[in-house]
Amino acid sequence: MSKKINIVGGGLAGAEAAWQAAEVGAEVRLYEMRPVAQTPAHRTDKLAEIVCSNSFKTDEPGTAPYLLKEELRRGGSLIMEAADSNRVPAGAALAVDRLEFSEEITRRIESHPRIEIVREELTKLPDDEITVICTGPLTSSALTDEIIRLTGDDQLYFYDAIAPIVSYESIDMSVAFKAARYGKGGDDYINCPFTKEQYETFYNELINAKSVPLKRFEETHWFEACLPLEETARRGVDTLRFACMKPRGLPDPKTGREPYAAVQLRQENQMADAWSLVGFQNHLRYPEQKRIIRLIPGLENAEILQYGQIHRNTFVNSPELLNESLQVEKQPNLFFAGQITGVEGYLESVGTGWLAGINAARLAEGAELLTAPSKSAIGSLCRYVATAETKNFQPVNITFGLLEPLPENLRRKYRNKRERHAYQVGLALEEWDRWMEETFRVADASVA
Repeated sequence: MSKKINIVGGGLAGAEAAWQAAEVGAEVRLYEMRPVAQTPAHRTDKLAEIVCSNSFKTDEPGTAPYLLKEELRRGGSLIMEAADSNRVPAGAALAVDRLEFSEEITRRIESHPRIEIVREELTKLPDDEITVICTGPLTSSALTDEIIRLTGDDQLYFYDAIAPIVSYESIDMSVAFKAARYGKGGDDYINCPFTKEQYETFYNELINAKSVPLKRFEETHWFEACLPLEETARRGVDTLRFACMKPRGLPDPKTGREPYAAVQLRQENQMADAWSLVGFQNHLRYPEQKRIIRLIPGLENAEILQYGQIHRNTFVNSPELLNESLQVEKQPNLFFAGQITGVEGYLESVGTGWLAGINAARLAEGAELLTAPSKSAIGSLCRYVATAETKNFQPVNITFGLLEPLPENLRRKYRNKRERHAYQVGLALEEWDRWMEETFRVADASVA
């Protein structure tokens, strides 16, 4: 078995896996097929390019996404360092300037002395080398066939979608207003308020708009946490008003009252000249998107910089394939990380890449593989993909429902949910810090 490690895929998980493996001493080949072969969603050849929302979700202490971010920060994550240094205003959320974010990661990986970037599409995996597959939701057809050959398992799939982006100059700020929900984080979002009549017109036009036909599969497997806008709307006339168009906590300064519904726009870059429509991922035809978006108050003359689109998302049946170290049980030199394992979300993918990269390097050195602490967010995600029920295996984001629950006596002590979650995050981070100190201090001592 070669001590050189292959990382396949230069997205968020692959970039993190390559960095962590190289940082602990492995020689890494990072395969990225762009620009030799493009995907339906990517637009550049940069590593860790973000193709959907530029938000990494909330960074508010006491939340499950915050716990995941803190574990990565304390674990020396390249992705978290780049996200923190390229953040843009987004209330309590961590959002990034997507171009500068990916450029920083590309620059740092290109300059790492133990990482070689190979720009080609890998269609056959070496049987005698350690490989981490991080090809994500847009795994090429050839590599998908190769994964099926190696694992003996059919692929699972669903569809994911991208939200549109509009130019700031085209937003009518005499109608729209800046605010964050419940005042958290300052006036970081642009909000477009609806009256009841405006919302009803918008809703009726949306549910009757023409969609792009799906070509490849006969069935559509939507991921419930990322439904296309029109699919959400078809579930009921008020569904959007309790989802991405929720007006709660957004009083219009012109009236002092909450609108009937509201569309929020989030800053896309540090220039603040591009804003994305939060929750407006869709697969409508482009002319229909333009027409529907211009029904939003304040966006009547919107200049659309990027249209929403639909793309395939592929993931393996991880509970039948992987253990909690993210190693394929029947193919010990093969690891999976990122969305292809069945985690959903940018930093969920990064967390699995972090662990898989370190474990691949440890395997090359003949060291024992790591399992992340049971209370941690990363440990919980890896436990889920390794042990979930296979019959209805669905991608997951990090939530408190996924974390190891508190004992009953502590649940009784902390009946207030916010206090209970804050306590749970504190316990998890204490365990994480002890594990990091013990694991990597011992590793450093053995290397010395």
